[in-house]
Amino acid sequence: MNKLLVTLALGATIVSTQALAQEHGRMMHDMTRQQAQQRADAMFQRFDSNHDGVLTRQEAEQAAAQFGGRGEKMIDRLFGDSQSITLRQAEAQALARFDRDDLNHDGVVTAAERQQVRAQLKAERGQNPGQ
Repeated sequence: MNKLLVTLALGATIVSTQALAQEHGRMMHDMTRQQAQQRADAMFQRFDSNHDGVLTRQEAEQAAAQFGGRGEKMIDRLFGDSQSITLRQAEAQALARFDRDDLNHDGVVTAAERQQVRAQLKAERGQNPGQ
């Protein structure tokens, strides 16, 4: 029985690790503006559990809990002070981030641009705590 439990736990760990690696791999690939919008749409649809076209903070928190609760920063950034957002609002935020990250404005965010923006944001936070 113990061997079975260990085997199941190991299998679950391998599957979840592979899923995380795939997600991380997507973040490291170049991304077009259209792909950023499609990704925002897919995430919204996946998190909008009652499929009413409005994503509530509660729905997002429930979905994040399935991923070990690592989505708190994303949820805070997505909702701000609001308790709900529409698909159009989620898309607008994703495209605004894309435009910010597309440093050379060629319609593609590369891994290098993503790393440069991340470093800039870290530096800004270090200079201005609380932002």
